[in-house]
Amino acid sequence: MNKTDAIIIGAGPVGLFSIFELGLLNLKCHLIDNLDKVGGQCSELYPEKPIFDIPSRTSITGQELTDHLMAQARPFEPIFHLGQQAEKIEKIEDNNWKITTSLGNVVITRCIVIAGGAGSFVSRKPPIDNIEEYEGKSIFYAVKDKLKFSGKKIVIVGGGDSALDWTNNLASSAEVTLIHRRKEFRAAPDSVSKMLDLEIKGKVKFVIGQLISFEGDNGMISKIVCKNDGKVFSIEADYLLPFYGLKMELGPIAEWGVNLHENKIKVDTEKFETSEPSIFAIGDINAYPGKLKLILSGFHEAALMAQQCFRYCNPEKKLVFRYTTVSKDLHKKLGIK
Repeated sequence: MNKTDAIIIGAGPVGLFSIFELGLLNLKCHLIDNLDKVGGQCSELYPEKPIFDIPSRTSITGQELTDHLMAQARPFEPIFHLGQQAEKIEKIEDNNWKITTSLGNVVITRCIVIAGGAGSFVSRKPPIDNIEEYEGKSIFYAVKDKLKFSGKKIVIVGGGDSALDWTNNLASSAEVTLIHRRKEFRAAPDSVSKMLDLEIKGKVKFVIGQLISFEGDNGMISKIVCKNDGKVFSIEADYLLPFYGLKMELGPIAEWGVNLHENKIKVDTEKFETSEPSIFAIGDINAYPGKLKLILSGFHEAALMAQQCFRYCNPEKKLVFRYTTVSKDLHKKLGIK
């Protein structure tokens, strides 16, 4: 069981910046995210797409922003629980919260910070009956252990960044077939070029078609069934990786007793606290008069949230506001000499 000052639910840009703001106040934090990597929408949906409204940057990609925020947060040694949801929340003694994740990890915290964008990202699943029996055994929506697929017959379905990236990545260690419904892709051009080059060299197979079903037994698939122009065909496979993109769901947060309006969490504009004391909501998931759904707005909200978290975690201490430009104590925390 872990204990910390704050749990941040959501490891997108606003959640990552919260590590920095909490860390400046000597507050430790854990982060929980349904995705298997940090960055939220920036890393998953537009890693190569430029963003033009981050202060001081004329242009920065989603992945670059994520990488820089991680570097900024690193001195504060956050602990990440990725590939899992904050599933259960309980109020316990001393006004603390107990959070249990979907993988059974338990964290005790004084404050909860919901920074989940518009909700939790969950994978879009192929509309195939009984697919649940195979999930986690031979069908996966994310790659967490590359070695698992070594020497195996892998079928990847999709035309976005995840599909192309893993096709290219696994080609050196597995027999990979990529299936997409057309020749055009949504992925970064460089990834597409790499895949086509691997196809020419015979290191991957690219097949135009749509997944319609699969065959298998006891959770392990043996064949993938597809169709194209009315023709049905099958491909032998040990594992299926469907990368159909992500959808957003509010998930367990809807059951936490916070004040919801149209799937947004109402907060004040002084502390960005919800109707439940010591639970905060920052970023796109919150609602208040004049709200702008911008990353920079979320950064502002994170700074004010952190101030109130300090008060909850240190009721006997006075909060002294300090600037990072002149505070030697803050320079020491940040490793600046």
